[in-house]
Amino acid sequence: MGIIHFMNVNEGDCSLIQHPSGHITVIDISNGTTIMPFFESASGNHNQKNFPVNPIKYIKSLNIKTIFRFVLTHPDMDHMDGIKTLFETFNVINFWDTANTKIVDDNSSWGKYNEADWKFYQKIRNSIISPNTLNLYANDKGKFFNKDENGNPGADGLHILAPTVDLVSIANDTKHYNDCSYVILYRTGKGKKVIFAGDSAELTWNYILEHHRNEVTDVDLLIAPHHGRKSGGNDDYLDILNPKLTLFGNAKSQYLDYNSWNNRGLDHITNNQANCIIIETNGVNGMDVYVTYEKFAKKRNPHTFYSEKYKGWYILTI
Repeated sequence: MGIIHFMNVNEGDCSLIQHPSGHITVIDISNGTTIMPFFESASGNHNQKNFPVNPIKYIKSLNIKTIFRFVLTHPDMDHMDGIKTLFETFNVINFWDTANTKIVDDNSSWGKYNEADWKFYQKIRNSIISPNTLNLYANDKGKFFNKDENGNPGADGLHILAPTVDLVSIANDTKHYNDCSYVILYRTGKGKKVIFAGDSAELTWNYILEHHRNEVTDVDLLIAPHHGRKSGGNDDYLDILNPKLTLFGNAKSQYLDYNSWNNRGLDHITNNQANCIIIETNGVNGMDVYVTYEKFAKKRNPHTFYSEKYKGWYILTI
């Protein structure tokens, strides 16, 4: 097993991992308070950002009742849009949170977001029972998320590359909270490397390339930082990561950093093209990639086929 779901949740993030252990990891949430079917069909050109899914409904469709860990990569609303509903709908056992000191002014305009989500986030940050809230840092070990010093075959293969205590401190001082974003390396049962990059920025990647270069060299799959947007930092980290495939979230096209990938000949797929993307990490020949939008699948791979198991159309193996 080892199945990754990269959901089309409008201009935000939500990923889910079904681990071989039976544990469920959810990383960020967005679009979690909308009222819509979890899949919508579209005709014509791709434009799948106009047909986002509700991640609450999506997760329920997988017959999931318990989420073993929810990871909030950093305290931006497009990564916690629906967090209150998520915790009220599912039994969430562990909550990974950065030790950020972000404050939202009482007079802030919430726009499309819900103030109740922010207040709920503040309420559970110091929880020790339900959920068990954890502030974890680069290189931390835990018997449930990676192998401890004695080895633990039941661990879920999650290795924290960032933040560090120093990066969190810098983010709190500068109020640039992308600098304290979680970056997580997921090692699959067959040795594949997947990176969930949150909204990590230049300071974070400078640290990772200095201290974890071998671990992030030639990765198989990258969930692009900042949804694939231009983040203001340099893109040199891509020369080291050299991902076989990168997944972009949704943003206005003028903000997406296509050139950094195109100039290096790096393959990438967007939610706007594919809608939701499902990756079977333990396929016979590698990681099998499925998408939920049929027209894109047929354009990408004329020999595509539908998988009832993954509820998507096969497009490639990496």
